[in-house]
Amino acid sequence: MSSATRPAPSDAASSPSAGPLWRDRRFRRFWAGQSISQFGDRISELALPLIAVGTLHASAGQVASLTAVIWTPNLLAVFLGAWVDQQRRKRRLMVLADLVRAAVLATLPIASLTGKVAMGQLYAVAALTGAAGVLFNNAYPPFFTRLVPPYRYLDANSRLSASRSASYVAGPAIGGALVQALSAPVAVLADALSFLASAFLVGRIPIEEPPRTAGETAELSMLGRARQGLVFIARHPVLRACLGCCATVNFFTFITSGLLVLFAGRTLGLSAGTIGLALGAGATGGFLGAVLAPRLSRRLGVGRGIALGTVLFPAPIALATIASGPLLARTGALAAAEFLSGAGLMFFDINLNSLQAAVIPDGLRSRVSGAFSTVNYGIRPLGALLGGLLATVIGVRAALLIAAAGGSLSLLWVLASPILGIRDLPQPAAAHPAPEA
Repeated sequence: MSSATRPAPSDAASSPSAGPLWRDRRFRRFWAGQSISQFGDRISELALPLIAVGTLHASAGQVASLTAVIWTPNLLAVFLGAWVDQQRRKRRLMVLADLVRAAVLATLPIASLTGKVAMGQLYAVAALTGAAGVLFNNAYPPFFTRLVPPYRYLDANSRLSASRSASYVAGPAIGGALVQALSAPVAVLADALSFLASAFLVGRIPIEEPPRTAGETAELSMLGRARQGLVFIARHPVLRACLGCCATVNFFTFITSGLLVLFAGRTLGLSAGTIGLALGAGATGGFLGAVLAPRLSRRLGVGRGIALGTVLFPAPIALATIASGPLLARTGALAAAEFLSGAGLMFFDINLNSLQAAVIPDGLRSRVSGAFSTVNYGIRPLGALLGGLLATVIGVRAALLIAAAGGSLSLLWVLASPILGIRDLPQPAAAHPAPEA
């Protein structure tokens, strides 16, 4: 797998986290902080568009632009990851990212009280919170591997993903109640407070962050270090296949952005409430998939768990396109598609994230993560644009079928790589020479 030699046990393996995760106070703090933050995110995901539409009477184009602005900072992740890798204190960067997001979001309820909320402010909030999120996500991989011992990667990712899925089950309802009771701008304050809670909990986690070794590419420019991350992925057979697989499945599944709801409402004739219940099944499937993923991996193997997810995540979209008959059957088809897709996403994500944590060397984690994110997230808006074009030219049903079939083709990356043969997570690559920039 990796060309790294078998390293000596790290401090993560010899620390308190070597026991069961539920007994590890450090992981419990981190898990609690991330869970609170995830529920806060669901509130903002609902409130920001409602501020744009309800308070500022924004056009459809402005709302779409707001979504694009949130994603745009990910295009710079390759450079930010290169910078983060040169910083020793990853935990401090994560706390800083949480504090920035809390402060930026808090400007909305303040502006609301003075009656000065504007679209320009919404765009600025979206850009700054998106950039802070990229900073947090690039500092996260090396922090995670110092916090969690390798043999607990799957269990830890399972718990974190279960919290995320649970937030999608209950978060929108909580967000809707807050928006109705307090107004959308004031409801955003709950997300700001969730980031403060995350910053407090993460900041209190004792963790050893080793200094960079002498000569660790310090003489390289940021561009050179960013290139190292891209080169390492391109030359690593597992990471290359992981990125190809992720980019393919995300490109095609983002074709469905907005189209599935449109299809459910106009073609299947479902009401907004019925669509909401059916889509909620996806979050339930995601929660169940997150809980079952480690057990499935131990039975099938990590590689086969990834392979199963590459198909089970996109393919069920086709179920919705063939729905017909009475209302219950149409609703059931959409709910079944969302449930299976949600479970497949968790099988895919948890196994893939754990595998990446095992094969990326310590000194390259942030720059590889940044390079990975730039490609993986950067391709998503292209899929959404193609979805709109396909729906216009060949119809929504055909576009959804293309998304299901095309997303399933991501399996080919797994079949043509060493991933399928990986049963257990390999020994983490703690040391590895950086590729020539």
